[in-house]
Amino acid sequence: MYDIYLFDLDGTLTNPKLGITMGLQFALKFFGIEVSDPSQLEKFIGPPLRQTFSEDFGLSKENAEVAVQKYREYYGVTGLYQNEVYKGIHELLAKLKEKGKILGVATSKPTVYAMQILEHFGLLEYFAVVSGSEFDGTRDSKSEVIEYVLSQLGVSGERVVMIGDRMYDIIGAKEIGIKSVGVTYGFGTYEELQKAGADKIVDRVEELLDL
Repeated sequence: MYDIYLFDLDGTLTNPKLGITMGLQFALKFFGIEVSDPSQLEKFIGPPLRQTFSEDFGLSKENAEVAVQKYREYYGVTGLYQNEVYKGIHELLAKLKEKGKILGVATSKPTVYAMQILEHFGLLEYFAVVSGSEFDGTRDSKSEVIEYVLSQLGVSGERVVMIGDRMYDIIGAKEIGIKSVGVTYGFGTYEELQKAGADKIVDRVEELLDL
């Protein structure tokens, strides 16, 4: 039994596909990289932005920073609201709170964006701690984010489980020694989550409460 549940945001609590992919399209266009269909960028939902721009699109470290800024020009005004809460999430979080569980958000997204999204969609009230990366690159890896959330809560990893849809969530949890649950209704496949070493994998929000 676990007392503390940490949730990823994108692909776990909300479906951010439209806002993120259009933000990526906007940033890449600045560098002359044309992507006619934003849905082609769906696979880049989850990893840290700097990693995506440098490793997947070959931008230099300096240009990756510029790309992140261009992305934020779009996302910070429009993209973060092009989003929707997955069906059943409100009910799941409310029931966990009723059971006395402590809930937190550990996301690669900048903390300020995560707070805005959670507040906008009426989810913020469920969480004791919300943390992500910072604009200056602080906490750019998932393990750093998870570790920071645990420090804010003042707990060890023994009572904690991380829930997320991508391998980065699972690997980050493993790196600091906590259990993890992968969800396939987001943007990661069963194979990706299994290979990363998820302790459990579920396909639907409803299965999370059963688990």
